[in-house]
Amino acid sequence: MSKTETENKKMEILLVDDDIDFLEQQKIMLTSNGYDVILANTRIDAEKILENKKPDFAIIDLMMAEKDDGFVLSYHIKKLYPDVPVIILTAVTSETGLEFDLTGKDSAWVKADALMSKPVRFEQLQREIERLCKNKVSTDL
Repeated sequence: MSKTETENKKMEILLVDDDIDFLEQQKIMLTSNGYDVILANTRIDAEKILENKKPDFAIIDLMMAEKDDGFVLSYHIKKLYPDVPVIILTAVTSETGLEFDLTGKDSAWVKADALMSKPVRFEQLQREIERLCKNKVSTDL
């Protein structure tokens, strides 16, 4: 792929959440900001997509059908595609006070690059996507 083709290729984001309204809202925002979006509303659906497609980025909800679906899916993504940045979105902290430390003791089992609390403003999500993509580019060099 030439440099021009690479520059023109839209980044493909896998977006996984069991809240259909949230999925549609985020898809509209991401698409309007130049991303291609692949939607899944269960961990199982996302795993089926991952069998045939490597996304450039993944944004996943923590709690779907099972309370740990986001952790399981994030682990699965990192096992298949270690270079794909993963953001886990969760309302757990605001609802329970439970926090995760991705730089300390939790980093051994939470296979994600970032954890963000819901509700999340799109501008915050966009900044985190850009930050993680810059980190990925700098580690690829």
